[in-house]
Amino acid sequence: MSVILGIDLGTSSVKAMLLDSIQGVLEVESGGYDVEIPKEGYAEQEPEKWWEETKKIILRLREKNGEAFGQIAAIGFSGQMHGIVLTDEKGTPLRPAILWLDQRSKKELEEIYQKIDLEKMGNVLRNRVYTGFGFPSLMWVREHEPEILQKTRWIMMPKDFIRYKMTGKIASDVTDASSTAIFHTAERTWAYDMIREFGLPLEIFPPCGESMEIAGYVTKKCAMECGLKEGIPVVYGAGDQQAQSIGNGICEEGKIICNIGTGGQISTYIKDPIYDKKLRTHTFCHSIDKGYTIYGATLCSGMSLKWLKDKILQIDDFDQLSKMAGEIAPGSEGLIYLPYLTGERTPHMDPCAKGMFAGLTLRHERRHMVRAVMEGVTMSLRDSLTIFQELGIKCDTIIASGGGARSHEWLQMQADIFHKKVVVCEVSEQACLGACILAGSGCGIFASVKQATEQFVSFRDKVYEPDSRYEKLYDKQYERFRALYRNNREWMVNEYGKDNSGYGYRHGGG
Repeated sequence: MSVILGIDLGTSSVKAMLLDSIQGVLEVESGGYDVEIPKEGYAEQEPEKWWEETKKIILRLREKNGEAFGQIAAIGFSGQMHGIVLTDEKGTPLRPAILWLDQRSKKELEEIYQKIDLEKMGNVLRNRVYTGFGFPSLMWVREHEPEILQKTRWIMMPKDFIRYKMTGKIASDVTDASSTAIFHTAERTWAYDMIREFGLPLEIFPPCGESMEIAGYVTKKCAMECGLKEGIPVVYGAGDQQAQSIGNGICEEGKIICNIGTGGQISTYIKDPIYDKKLRTHTFCHSIDKGYTIYGATLCSGMSLKWLKDKILQIDDFDQLSKMAGEIAPGSEGLIYLPYLTGERTPHMDPCAKGMFAGLTLRHERRHMVRAVMEGVTMSLRDSLTIFQELGIKCDTIIASGGGARSHEWLQMQADIFHKKVVVCEVSEQACLGACILAGSGCGIFASVKQATEQFVSFRDKVYEPDSRYEKLYDKQYERFRALYRNNREWMVNEYGKDNSGYGYRHGGG
C-alpha cells in the first residue's frame, strides 16, 4: 500500500487529496483566496498566497491522517491554466501572477494579430491567441513594466510555482506550457521562432517535461514547512483541464466531459493534434501517451452564478439558488442570459463581448434570473459541443464535472439542452484525483493511468435523460441565444472605444 498526495491549484481555492493506492480517497482539504482586481480588466493573485494556503491544507491533512500521511510515496499537481508567474533567479515572484481571466492585453493582442495570421496560429499553436493567455500577458509586461521583464529569469505557470517551492526545481510541463499560446503544440516544445519574432527573451522559458515524469524531490526546507518526508518524488503534473479529465475516467478517445467550475469547458481526449480550422476551440497537449485535448471554453460559468448570488441577489447559499431554478419551468419564460461577463472564448474568441439579460417582462423575478443564468451558461457550452460535432467528434453521453455537477437542476438542464444523457462521477474532486493518478502512474505505484481510472473512477447510479418535452423549446431558445451576440456585438466596445468588428482576432468566430 502507498499513499499519494494530489494538489489542485485552482482560481478560487487550492485543494489537496490523499489517495490510498488500495482503499481510494482518504481525505480532501481546501483553502480559499480571492482574485485581485486592481483595475478594470485586471485579474491577479499573489503566488506566495497560494503557497501559504497549500502549506496549511497539507498540514491539516497530516493532522487528520497521521499514519497515512507518513506513507506518502508520490506527489502530483493540477493547476489553473494560461496564467504566468514571473520570478527572479531565486524563484522569488517579481509581481503578482497574471491570470487567465485577465483582459488587460487587448492592445498587445492587436500587435500579435498584425504579425501572425490564423493559418500560422493553427499550424504552430493550434490555438487562437486570447487575452489572459501567457503570450499576450508577457507582451503586456514587456510594454508596461519593462523593468520587471528585465529582472525576470523565469516564467512559470501557477502550479509550477508550487512545485518549485516543494522541489527547488524550476520547470513546466507540456500541457500547461501549451496553454500559454506561445508553444509549438504538435512538437511539444516552446515556439522559439515566434518568441524571437516578438523580441521576447528566450532564456526565461523553462524546460518542459511530460506530466508523469519526475520533476524533482521534496526538499529539506519543504519537508520542514509541510511535515512531509524529505525526498518524496514529485511529478510535473498537468493543467487542471487535463487532470480533471483523467479524474473523470477519460484516458482514451470517445468520451466527452462538461465541466462547470469558475469557468466551463467541453473537452475530450484525442490521439493526434487535430484542431478547428476557424480556431474557435483549443487544442493543447494532454498528459497521456503524448496525446492531446481539444476543448471549448466558456469563461464565466460558475462565476456567472456567483456574480448573481453575491452582487445582485445577495444570497449566501448555492443550494438555495439551485432550488430557486427548479421552481421555474424550462425556458425561464423567455428570459435569456449571455454569460459574457469577462468576454468570451468559444466560439467568439472576443474579449470585448458583454453579458446581458434579454426578454425581461413584468412576470420575471429573481427565480427566473437564476434559471436563465444556468440555462445561458449551458447554451454557451452547447456552442462548443456543436463545433465538436462539426469536427466529427461524437458521443451519446456527457460526463458532468465541477460545481455544476452538484446541482440536480443544472444536470437536468445539461441533458435537456445538449439532448444527451448526462452521468456524474462519484468522486467530486476530479482534478485532485487526476493529479494523484498521474503521480502514482509516473512513480510506478499504478501499472498505468487506465488501470488507475478503472480502479478509482465510478459513476452515480442516477443517469439524467433528456426530456423530449423540452427539445423544441430549448432548440428555439438556443437559436435566440446565438442571435443575441450576433445582433448586439456592434455596441460591445472596449475601453479604447473601438468597435469590435475592427479587431482581426474576432473574425472566424461562430
